[in-house]
Amino acid sequence: MPVLYYMEIEMEKIKIGKIVNAVGLKGEVKVYNYSNRPEAYERAEAIYMEDKLLTVQNVRLQKNMVILKLSGIDDRNGAEAAKGKELFITEADLPALPEGQFYVRDLIGMTVKEQDGAPLGKVTDVLQNTAQDIFEVEQENGKKFLLPKVDEFVINIDVQEREIEVKLPAGLLDL
Repeated sequence: MPVLYYMEIEMEKIKIGKIVNAVGLKGEVKVYNYSNRPEAYERAEAIYMEDKLLTVQNVRLQKNMVILKLSGIDDRNGAEAAKGKELFITEADLPALPEGQFYVRDLIGMTVKEQDGAPLGKVTDVLQNTAQDIFEVEQENGKKFLLPKVDEFVINIDVQEREIEVKLPAGLLDL
């Protein structure tokens, strides 16, 4: 199954990272990237730092960190003052995903149904700290179950209908 990409949504802006440190003397900042798609920074002409829109002047990668030069942050003192601030882009700046890949934010709230059409619940989270992604599904009775996002169990994801068709492993709901 394809990899899912996590970006947390807040209002109409999408949270993509957090400034964690200053870099050098010319106002560059080190960003902890919340996604595994650093090209979101390269595509964006401007980024929101909290509620302030700043022009992206330069983007470079340093190991798994993004280094940004943003308008209005012109020296180390300005970069130090930006530490801890969240960074956001608009939906228009989101990179397009390849066929069959989805943003987690688009999967949250989807109805999970068995192959025969029987509803099982709604996706409340996608856990990504394991070998494969895992859907957390909340049933109507409030009980939750975890479903690995593997081809054997997840038959189809229909973004238009906001439904995920699954074939549950035997005994999963009995746990």
